[in-house]
Amino acid sequence: MKIIECVPNFSEGCDQKKVAAIAKVLESHQHIHLIDFSSDADHNRSVFTFLGKPDDVLEAALAASGKALKLIDMRKQTGVHPRLGAVDVVPFIPLGKTKMKDAVEVAHSFGNKLYERFGIPVYFYGFAALKDNCAELPHVRRGGYEALEDKMSRPEDAPDVGGTDFNPRSGATAVGARELLVAYNINLACDDLRLVQKIASQIREKSGGFQHLRAIGVILKSRGIAQVSMNLTNCRKTPFKVVYDEVEKLAAQRGVEILESELIGLAPKCAFAGTTPKYLKLKDFDKERLLETHLKVFSD
Repeated sequence: MKIIECVPNFSEGCDQKKVAAIAKVLESHQHIHLIDFSSDADHNRSVFTFLGKPDDVLEAALAASGKALKLIDMRKQTGVHPRLGAVDVVPFIPLGKTKMKDAVEVAHSFGNKLYERFGIPVYFYGFAALKDNCAELPHVRRGGYEALEDKMSRPEDAPDVGGTDFNPRSGATAVGARELLVAYNINLACDDLRLVQKIASQIREKSGGFQHLRAIGVILKSRGIAQVSMNLTNCRKTPFKVVYDEVEKLAAQRGVEILESELIGLAPKCAFAGTTPKYLKLKDFDKERLLETHLKVFSD
């Protein structure tokens, strides 16, 4: 059986009624398995994770996106996380024996249907990218929503699907096909933005740090703490422990301790190589946060 994972990121993390309304749409789809969803007010972002057969996942993603577009107005949206639009990022990930080409086909179909149904311009990224400079999501999202109107007007940066007219309410959407990615944050017992930005620059791959690691430093104003916000694009080669230990060391050099770490969505078991959730000070963790737990639903 072909199984696709979808992890849409919507630009709403403050109004829990809106988040619940999007979740209700996904819960109503009987043939997909909604595994997890979480929100963060400082990032002003919600991340949903669900699995299913390709066609079922496609329709569920479109339905959830349609609901989000009705509820979210980017003209009123602020948050520390980079974003392009109300339906910010919709990645499709092949699981088990499913091939990447299957995920690419779903991504391309979703992108075209998103524009046909809702008029949302789309940029394809990852394995679904149609342009060489769009393979990496950070490049696609560079400048964020605030620079989107100007970006769309340039021929070399025009959307892959849709025209160049900028809709300030909804913005644009990045749609991709990719390998498993794990979103992982480490919160420090301080509110030093310069410190977390420096740590992020030292550990991320593009600055010469760990391979397969993207990182930014932000302040969570609601809690008065600093956060190293990360994506691990290959947690088999760069698991949690090596990242945690390095952040702990760099923070300790400034007399700062790690308060906790947090997982956004799910992670495969390989991400925990050589460590435990307790060691990582990982909050709100149980076996339901392991990807393998949910794959059993489709193998039974």
